[in-house]
Amino acid sequence: MTSPTPRTATHLAATLLTATVALYVALVAFGNITDFGTNQQFVQHVLAMDTTFKDDDLMWRAVTGKGLQDAVYVVIIVWETVAALVLVYGTWLWVRRDDGRARRVSTYGLLMLMVLFGAGFIAVGGEWFAMWQSKDWNGLEAATRVFLLNGVVLVVVQLTGERSAT
Repeated sequence: MTSPTPRTATHLAATLLTATVALYVALVAFGNITDFGTNQQFVQHVLAMDTTFKDDDLMWRAVTGKGLQDAVYVVIIVWETVAALVLVYGTWLWVRRDDGRARRVSTYGLLMLMVLFGAGFIAVGGEWFAMWQSKDWNGLEAATRVFLLNGVVLVVVQLTGERSAT
């Protein structure tokens, strides 16, 4: 076990920001589990591309099978739940002043969310399934907001790293 490091403003920021993202994604996952149908409809419409411009050159990408749509939604919820647990653990490590492990674990959780919101929602949902064309089922602003929040928190977490004496 490493010796405790002194508290700094950067350490406090990393702790509180990691805790904030952990709380946010835990609430998102909890909402998706307890109110399964609301965002299930969102995922179904995005994958089916039924509110896009219906361009024949794009519609072959649509996924209309309810089973596959539901499987994608369940994978999203599981990913969110695991990311929340990882970030809660990262927060606990920050509180215990185990900075090296806290930084590593928090980085994993934040990257999980950046992959979900960046690659999953912005790239795949937004571009591949043309979510940007939908007036009713367009989650790009929210996904971008969460992606950027996680990026900022990731930078703060990395700033807590050991500094060389050069």
